[in-house]
Order: sequence, then structure tokens, then C-alpha cells
Amino acid sequence: MSNTHSADFQKFISDMQQIGQQWVHSLGGTPIPANAAELQAAWLKVIGALTPAPAGADGLGAIQAHWNAEQQKLMAQFSTGSGQSAKDRRFQGVDWQTVAQYRLLADAYLATSQSLLQSLDAVDMQAGQKKRARFFLKQYLDAIAPSNFLATNPEALRLAIDSKGESLRQGAENFSGDLAKGHVSITDEQAFEVGKNIATSPGKVIFENDLFQLIQYQPSTSQVHLRPMLFVPPCINKFYILDLTPDNSLIRYLVSEGHTVFVMSWRNVDTSLGNLTWDDYIASGVVKAIDVVRLVTNVEKINTLGFCVGGTLLACALAVLRRMGHDVVESATFLTTFVDFTDVGEIDAYIDEAFVAKREQDVGAGGVVKGSDLAFAFSSLRANDLIWSYVVNNYLKGHRPAAFDLLYWNADSTNLPGPWYCWYLRNTYLENNLVKPDRLTICGVPIDMSYIDMPAFVFAAREDHIVPWRSAYASAATFGGEVEFTLGASGHIAGVVNPAVKNKRSFWQQRSIAVPLDRPAEQWLDTAEEVPGSWWTKWVEWLAPYGGRKIAARTWLGSQAYPPIENAPGRYVLTKMS
Repeated sequence: MSNTHSADFQKFISDMQQIGQQWVHSLGGTPIPANAAELQAAWLKVIGALTPAPAGADGLGAIQAHWNAEQQKLMAQFSTGSGQSAKDRRFQGVDWQTVAQYRLLADAYLATSQSLLQSLDAVDMQAGQKKRARFFLKQYLDAIAPSNFLATNPEALRLAIDSKGESLRQGAENFSGDLAKGHVSITDEQAFEVGKNIATSPGKVIFENDLFQLIQYQPSTSQVHLRPMLFVPPCINKFYILDLTPDNSLIRYLVSEGHTVFVMSWRNVDTSLGNLTWDDYIASGVVKAIDVVRLVTNVEKINTLGFCVGGTLLACALAVLRRMGHDVVESATFLTTFVDFTDVGEIDAYIDEAFVAKREQDVGAGGVVKGSDLAFAFSSLRANDLIWSYVVNNYLKGHRPAAFDLLYWNADSTNLPGPWYCWYLRNTYLENNLVKPDRLTICGVPIDMSYIDMPAFVFAAREDHIVPWRSAYASAATFGGEVEFTLGASGHIAGVVNPAVKNKRSFWQQRSIAVPLDRPAEQWLDTAEEVPGSWWTKWVEWLAPYGGRKIAARTWLGSQAYPPIENAPGRYVLTKMS
């Protein structure tokens, strides 16, 4: 390798390490010197793959030969004006498609990106090292796409010319505003107000402590099922993902189906609550909510639903209650929920012993993990969709993002207490302890997920990049009761928020409900049938028998012991990150 090339390659490595450290820092950590040598070794192998290979060499040599042939083909197409346009949606604009120079630029970028990723895949290295290297390489390639720079984005240049520079002025103004807010705007944040045009289902806050408010919703039917439903949403985000608008509100839909619905609204913690632990979220959170719902409705058993990490909290609470001999839950529904963390998807590239140990050192004994850091880290898993497309739209083109309720919610993150966060990282993502019977003690009780023996409905989303569907399937297999597993289309949020009134997308189910989950996930899918429409209708059919007989609707919200405190959605959900 020549000295010039070697210097270029070392600069590439340095850039990659800096970008990788920025991604890790976005999760609340610091640069990772413990892994720098590992990453550098990985990049040297990749870069070496791009140097001339011996004639007849397979693997890397074949990839390089293919790249050379692809570049020659692109140059030939450029000179003759022939060839097909790039399929990538970043390059679907008219100028990208019709101006030969820009089409060549896009095609060359895509071909080179593909070759770099293929070269890394072909290098012989430890699997975890390769996964991490691939993740950071993909982040780098996404960042340097020609669409992300004014000088190489023909659409942005045309807008600048046509608007006589107004688009650039507006872009600078957008950038300045986002810089002050500390994040890239992905929706028109002025278009929504919680309690006014989102999270508007009528109800009352009937209980609160330092950790959460409990909301009971007003019935919309004359009769309701005897047993109520408690929703446990993720504490990393606000609960109103389940109550965005009347048309896509799962809360409102379940109320209309004759269920009495309660929802936990988690506190957006500040430094005064920075010592809260995982056990606190179980005992003073989920278990306390179950007790209050039972007392308010005067029933022995209730139905429950947990979403994302709310589902993980619910599973732990149920395992605690059942191990203690308490039979207070009739059924449990888990939406896109981890219990088995064997395969956590792309975020695994961040999390290793060094990272977790550093977080434990920083906030393990107390402190606050900023919700904005967590939100950015999760957005980076889909950087083209949730970061770079908005950089182009907002700054290069000077547009304002459209109003989108789901993305407004996505940007409305919450802070987390440090001890809670550190326990979660170590015992789930790093060590996968929840699936090891009696390995953990929560609230003084050994934890074994097989104690969760009530009927369970488990929903996973086929394109979920946060909770891969096969992991949700593996999680369902840890429960000790009968499980109905359903696989929906789309991703982590859109898969869940699939309103019955719109009846879009589809879901997969087994013809027989009692199919055991002791076979590989792919075999389950091979024998499943695809059903058009929303999974919501199937779920309420499954849930109805566990709701019990019909009684007169509970028009008085709360009880004498738990009188209404304020109107839904309550105060806690209105608190923004500081």
C-alpha cells in the first residue's frame, strides 16, 4: 500500500472512530478507548480489502473485481447517456434521474457503498467485532451520501436558484432553531398540543405518586366488561402513543368495545427522582397500579397490557406477583416486548461491558439519563429516515417538516433515573438475565418467567428494528401459560398503531390458537396464514372472554378512596425534558 494511500486510510479510520464515538456519546457515554484498537483493526482489514488482490483470489478479490466492473459500466453509461436510474429513494428526484452527472454520482456512491459493506462481510473477524464495524460503516456511508450536501444535491441547488437564495436563508433559520432546541425537527412541533388535539380521550386522573399518574377513561358504552384493563406504556416515551387522535387511539378503541380502561402516565424524572431503581418501577409503579385498579373497580382480577419496555416491566411485575402467590391478573397482552434479549438488533453495536460499566460509574448510584440522548441513539438506527432526510428537507431545501402526530410523540421523550437505566442495560441487553430462572431477585423475589401462567397475547411487528420479531417470539416462549402469538406488518410503532377503522396492512396468525412456541420462529411463520386488515379486531375478540360478564358502565370515575384529581391526560405527561 503506498504512503499516500496509507495516510488516506489512516484518516478514514480516524474519521470513523470519531463518528463511532459520537454515536456512543449520544447514548450518554464517552469516547470508547477500550474499543478503539478493535475498531482500527477492523477498518484496516476492510481497507486492505480494497487494495489490489492477487489474480484469481476469491472472496475479497471477487468483490473488488465486481466493483471495478461496476464503475467501468457506470462510466460507459455516462458517456453514452444510457443506463437505468438509481432505485434508492434519496435519489428519486427529477434532477437525480435526468441529469447524467448527478445520476453518475448517485450510482457511483451506491456501488461503492455496497462494495464496502460486502468487503466487510467477507473479512474474517470475530462476529461481534464485525457487527460493530458494519454498524459504524453504515453510519458513515449514510452521512457522506451526496444528497446530504448542498454542492452535490441538484434539488437543493435548483431550489436555491429558483428562490433567489430564499431557501438557503430559510434553511439557515431552521438550522438555528434546531440548534437552540438541541435536535433535528422531524415534525411541525407547533401543530400539536397534548390534551388539545392529541391525547384527547376523556377521563380522569384518579391516583398519583412520585412515579406515575393513573388515568381512568370515561366509558362510551352503556355496558362494560366486569374486569378492567390496565395499560403499562413504555417509561422511555409518553403514554399518548396509544391515544394520538380519535381515529388511531387504541385507548379509545378499547373503550368503544366495552372495556374499562386505565393507563399509567409515567413521570418525566428530574434530579429529585434520580435515585429510582428498577424495583421502584415494579413495586411503586406496576404493582401499585394493579392494586389501585382492583380496588377502584372492586374486582379480584384485572387484564393487563404492556408496550415495549412497559411490557418488560409488566412481565417482571407478573413474575413477582405469581411467585408470591398472588393471582390478581386474568390475562396479559405484550406489544413489541423484550423478555429474551438474545438478539437485540442493531443497537447491540453500542452495548458492551465497557459502555455499561462507564454508565454505572456515571449514574449508577444516582443521576438522570437525558431522554434526548436516548432518542437520538434510537433515531441513529434508522439514520436515513429519522436524521438525514430531515437535514436535507429542513436545512438544504429550507422546508419545514410536515405535521405528523406520531413523529411529534417520537420527539417528546422522557428522562430516566440512572440506577433504573443501568440495571436495565446490564440485566437485559448485556447479560440477558431475565430468561435465566432465579438469576435475578426483584422486590425480594427470585424471578422466573415461567411463573407467568395466565393467558397471554403477544404481538410483534415484522419490520421492527427495536424489538426484532423473532426476539418477541422467543420472549413469548418463556411464559408458562397459553400464548397467542400474532405477527403484524410494518415497524415498532406503525405496526402497533394500526387502527381498525382504517383496516390497513395485515397480520399473520396460526389457524389453531394453542400452537406451542417450541419451534423456530421461521417455522411458525411458514405455517401461519396472512390476514388482511388490523390486528386490533383479532385482539379484542381474544380479550373479550377474559373481560368477564357485562355490567352497567362505570360512569363515576375513581372511588371514594380514590376520587378524581384532574382531567386526563394529567400533568405528568405535559412535562417536557429539561
